[in-house]
Amino acid sequence: MSGETLSVVSINVNGIRAAVKQRNENNPGMLPWLTAADPDVVLLQEIRATEKLTRTALAPALDAGWHLSMTESAVAGRSGVGVLSRAEPTAVRIGYGDDEFDVLGRYLEADFTGDNGTVTAASVYVPSGAALTDNPKDVEKYEEKRRFLDTFGPYLDALLSSRRDVVVGGDWNIARDERDIKNWKGNLKNSGFLPHEREWVAQRLSAGWVDVAREHHGDVAGPYAWWSWRGKAFDNDAGWRIDYHLASPALAQRAERAWVDRAEAYDLRWSDHAPVAVVFSR
Repeated sequence: MSGETLSVVSINVNGIRAAVKQRNENNPGMLPWLTAADPDVVLLQEIRATEKLTRTALAPALDAGWHLSMTESAVAGRSGVGVLSRAEPTAVRIGYGDDEFDVLGRYLEADFTGDNGTVTAASVYVPSGAALTDNPKDVEKYEEKRRFLDTFGPYLDALLSSRRDVVVGGDWNIARDERDIKNWKGNLKNSGFLPHEREWVAQRLSAGWVDVAREHHGDVAGPYAWWSWRGKAFDNDAGWRIDYHLASPALAQRAERAWVDRAEAYDLRWSDHAPVAVVFSR
């Protein structure tokens, strides 16, 4: 991949087949957004479809020259991550070496090699988890997320120590601190803002990973990238910043711009998440 910049967008599509559908006369769905935004790499999460169905949903984009690399979940209709790119990846790696999670469509890396070297772009979908209660289903979800973090954290640290240019973007399902949730006081005991989850992110940052958007935006609330479909959360910007890019230090230093591509109105959304974009100099 050549050129002066590399734009990487991360978006939880909340079901690729739903994302590409026209929702109303003013909202044609994801595909026109893709054409207008014209990023180099799109990190997809929660595809929730087989690769065959995903390729059918994205057929207009693929016919136009986009390349899709993805991993579906062994559990039908769940998870699934991918990388949609203008250039064909020089290498693709599925999973991170964990027998439980590698078949569940939660992590994928793609290498892009050009005149200025190789950049690895990875898409991650961290389990949503649950607060630890007496409910067996909550316990199961809580423990699943904890197992994922326990094995994925060391993998990220090893990836960082390789000193490659790497950006890992996705739906982390963890807000770092009070700046990342509008109603943080009301979520102190909820999954996504539990102490051990926030400490896990802090450990990755201490290891050297850089939260590109936070570095770019500074000490401000948000910008949020997920809002509940319910009530007036979107209209009131009562959101969460759980979608972000963690980049290796050398690559993070080349970040020129970072922003959330927030829809102008509630009925113009094609996912409950908004695309989060970063532009790196090459």
